[in-house]
Amino acid sequence: MYPRASLDRLKSALQDWRVVMLSGARQSGKTTLAKQVATKDMSYFTFDDATTLEAARRDPVGFVRGLNRAVIDEVQRLPEVLLAIKQSVDNDTRFGRFMLTGSANLMTLPRVADSLAGRMSVIRLYPLAQTELRRVQCNFLDSVFASKQPVIGDTVLGADLVAVVFAGGYPEALARATWTRRRDWHLEYLDSIIQRDVRDIAEIERLKQMPRLLRILAQHAAQLVNYSAIGAPINLPHVTTRKYVDIFEQLFLVRTLQPWFSNRLSRLVKTPKLHFLDSGLLAALRDLSPHKLKHDRTPFGALLETFVLSELFKLTSWSESRFEFFHFRDKERNEVDIVIEDLQGRVVGIEVKAAATVTSKDFSGLKKLAQICGKQFALGLVLYDHDQLVPFGDRLFAAPISALWGRVKS
Repeated sequence: MYPRASLDRLKSALQDWRVVMLSGARQSGKTTLAKQVATKDMSYFTFDDATTLEAARRDPVGFVRGLNRAVIDEVQRLPEVLLAIKQSVDNDTRFGRFMLTGSANLMTLPRVADSLAGRMSVIRLYPLAQTELRRVQCNFLDSVFASKQPVIGDTVLGADLVAVVFAGGYPEALARATWTRRRDWHLEYLDSIIQRDVRDIAEIERLKQMPRLLRILAQHAAQLVNYSAIGAPINLPHVTTRKYVDIFEQLFLVRTLQPWFSNRLSRLVKTPKLHFLDSGLLAALRDLSPHKLKHDRTPFGALLETFVLSELFKLTSWSESRFEFFHFRDKERNEVDIVIEDLQGRVVGIEVKAAATVTSKDFSGLKKLAQICGKQFALGLVLYDHDQLVPFGDRLFAAPISALWGRVKS
């Protein structure tokens, strides 16, 4: 079992909140972590069990009323129970009453968010990060927001980097020895989610279209979103396509990055950018393999950008600081793949390059971003397939991908 970096945060939340929600994609390790943290006096229930689900559905208030402290797994299958939990924790305000897990982002539903406002802490759990797989502590975010060059981790280059990106982070996929077996797991995983979880959170008229829509989205990964173009091959109108993409986002399969903007510059592209949240999943959907990349490395750029973004999301999920993610692009096509902003308004820009060589041209977007942000620009990095950290000007560096798991120096 790999150590989960969110463990301490989850334990702390149970000491400070009446309800704690551990939220993330199926098979990301939520149940394992919840059981690890649960105390002996916490009952365990899962709504994946048909009998338990039916009992709670028939009488949510009665189901919750008899519980002292409990873990309730896969709560997205019955959002109505959250109203009963609200009533229970309003009557008994002890901390750590309920630990919930959810494979869908229920906080996007207004009635759920409103009912548990001020009563529930939400902790996001992603599939395994490289820091967890390598059992290291990493201070990447602290370093870059302090305008310091990051620490370089265990170097992974060339074919080894391709293997890491294709592996992704799902524990069940990582347990399989070959890419073919991992690909099959990813595809069966997606089929299961579409058949089960999509039905739980939305009424879908064209459920049979969703697997094909996912494959089309995979071809648009790391690109600006064009809902009309995405939906056209399967005759989905713009509005329906956007609705279905929102559902995939609720299920933690994809994420749209909003454009970063500033009042100092009006000529900015205002279109979101589409990303998948696991590079192994994306590779499976695109029917790629490490062998195919030997003949054509072009598709690796989108996979690597997905990998880097997902690793950054994982690092922020257990950080004590809070961050927002964006992308940057102006009308002159200066762009930065990933823009991270903290609550103080400091900005870090990250460009991802699937090559072993970096030139000054690769910093054009970062330089533009630095110019706009001024003193609020903390650092700009081009992450690339190499083992050397190279300065390219004031607060600008070319850095190895392995900086994302650089070990904290004792």
